[in-house]
Amino acid sequence: MRSANPSLREDTFKGMRSVNGMAMTIQGTVNKTFILFLLLCVTAVFTWYRYYSGNDVSALVWIGFLLGFVVALVTIFVKRVAPFTAPLYALLEGLAIGGISAMFEAQFAGITIQAVLLTFGTLFSLLVVYRLGLIEVTKNFRLGVVAATGAIFFVYLIDLILRFFGMEVPFIHETGLVGIAISVIIVIVAALNLVLDFDFIESGAAERAPKFMEWYGAFGLMVTLIWLYLEILRLLAKVRSNK
Repeated sequence: MRSANPSLREDTFKGMRSVNGMAMTIQGTVNKTFILFLLLCVTAVFTWYRYYSGNDVSALVWIGFLLGFVVALVTIFVKRVAPFTAPLYALLEGLAIGGISAMFEAQFAGITIQAVLLTFGTLFSLLVVYRLGLIEVTKNFRLGVVAATGAIFFVYLIDLILRFFGMEVPFIHETGLVGIAISVIIVIVAALNLVLDFDFIESGAAERAPKFMEWYGAFGLMVTLIWLYLEILRLLAKVRSNK
């Protein structure tokens, strides 16, 4: 079993078994995901209102992303701390999401609610398709999504490095048809990661992984949802700029 999400790798549940009959369940993971989403919303609203109160929130955005990245790495390598680090990750990412969303909203009125609705619409649509068995998570399907995801993150890494030298990767930030097409492809890849996450969490429940893995599974799903939301936000901004 493999997921393109780095927090949900094929060996995540290896050697893990439930203790005292307390095992991971799908419903438990859904509940934990909902809790993480609420925590993210709390700090996102905080940063949002600070921005619209005339405060500079760029520091909060960077703190959220950088510390969130560190907490994510800790969670990935020390899975047992997920009940503590997953909520912290959600709170930190909320700081960043709230600030970025407010900046986009100030430039393109209504774009934030559109991105939110599209993100959750994608989530629920793919969940229904997955539960109905309309998408078969085969080995080739996994490998394709993993390869595409890895390529995207590699390009983003190169772009980040180039920016320190006053350059950037061509097209990915442009608002023309090519830039929009690239963003559409990235959104599709991010969305397909959700299917792999669903399949992975279902496997963890079937293998009776320890109860704390519900937090870990919820954390992994949040990683994908945050990425999907940001990519949809970027895509909508490009489309609005191109009009």
